[in-house]
Amino acid sequence: MNDNQAYKSGFISIIGRPNVGKSTFLNRVIGQKIAIMSDKPQTTRNKVQGVLTENNSQMIFIDTPGIHKPKHKLGDFMVKSAINALREVDVILFMVNAVEGIGRGDEYIIEKLEGVKTPIFLVVNKIDEVHPDELLPLIEKYKEKLDFKAIVPISALQGNNIETLLAAIKEQLPEGPQYYPADQVTDHPERFIISELIREKALHLTREEVPHSIAVVIDSIKKIEGKDTVHVMATIIVERSSQKGIIIGKQGSMLKEIGQRARQDIELLLGSKVYLELWVKVQKDWRNKASVLRDYGFREDEY
Repeated sequence: MNDNQAYKSGFISIIGRPNVGKSTFLNRVIGQKIAIMSDKPQTTRNKVQGVLTENNSQMIFIDTPGIHKPKHKLGDFMVKSAINALREVDVILFMVNAVEGIGRGDEYIIEKLEGVKTPIFLVVNKIDEVHPDELLPLIEKYKEKLDFKAIVPISALQGNNIETLLAAIKEQLPEGPQYYPADQVTDHPERFIISELIREKALHLTREEVPHSIAVVIDSIKKIEGKDTVHVMATIIVERSSQKGIIIGKQGSMLKEIGQRARQDIELLLGSKVYLELWVKVQKDWRNKASVLRDYGFREDEY
């Protein structure tokens, strides 16, 4: 590598309809579980930024919530957030799912991308799940709709072609400073990541029964004196008492399972033993109350 090369840095926004693999991609590139992974739409909520620092560049990824037609106030926040993210960045990665082909959700996003001056890469994900012959016609369809700076087929899960994509992104980045320390992978405080990890487990284990009407509030994070243990107290907020029953489970079995799985991830994140205490609380219809959304960490000015 040439030491005289100028340092490049910039912001990259990842957009795409729900479940195209944005979080998997981010986790593959950054190597830490920072965007929550679940096969339900709308699971990545706040702007999680992943930072990839290399010898001569720094890429800051903004993982935007899925752009989709909003159904309630929380949805509004999410779409606003996604569209705002496009104004500030150096490269946009429009990620699509090779398996599902072009859908109405993609059309909606393409509509939003028209007139955006930022270079847009079409990133076709999940190529490990389709036959190569199916890929070209799909790419052609997208090419007809928008003028992409580059088209890169990848598999975020398997890691195929990720390096090619990163090299192409780097070419587009302006010269700039190193914004974050080299060992920092996300600008979200640990409190936020911990709440997302708990939320991921709750969503994953309850499947269809408790949809997105879950928020997680971290009540306290304290180091236990004299021990290498951190005490985390958190409350899972649901909209209806029937959902509270599902989250708690038979004799507390579901809550215990959520807690055990979340604790393992939190221990990896913090690098110490964790004592996790979970509570469940009903707050009727929290997704439509702006003041409650603010309490649960959705700040309008961040969106």
